[in-house]
Amino acid sequence: MELDMLLTHYFNTADLADVDPDTLAMGCEQLALDFGIEQEGGRKFALWVLLDAMGMAPPPAEAFKDHPQLVEPAYDWQRATYRAERDQS
Repeated sequence: MELDMLLTHYFNTADLADVDPDTLAMGCEQLALDFGIEQEGGRKFALWVLLDAMGMAPPPAEAFKDHPQLVEPAYDWQRATYRAERDQS
């Protein structure tokens, strides 16, 4: 899954700065629903990363109960994004 494709699918644009509040809310709701029903691990991880970027992701241990092999990569993702954000400030 490519980020631009996901953004366009959920928010009708690849640039979130262009999204009005109603479209953002509806896209986030659909993203959360799709994450909840996704069964394939790689796709579920991609949706979770986008949820995390939106500040809506459940904790990795909860998010990947059915895919325990993805828990540590999810924590790694969070640590890496935290370090990147910290280094930018």
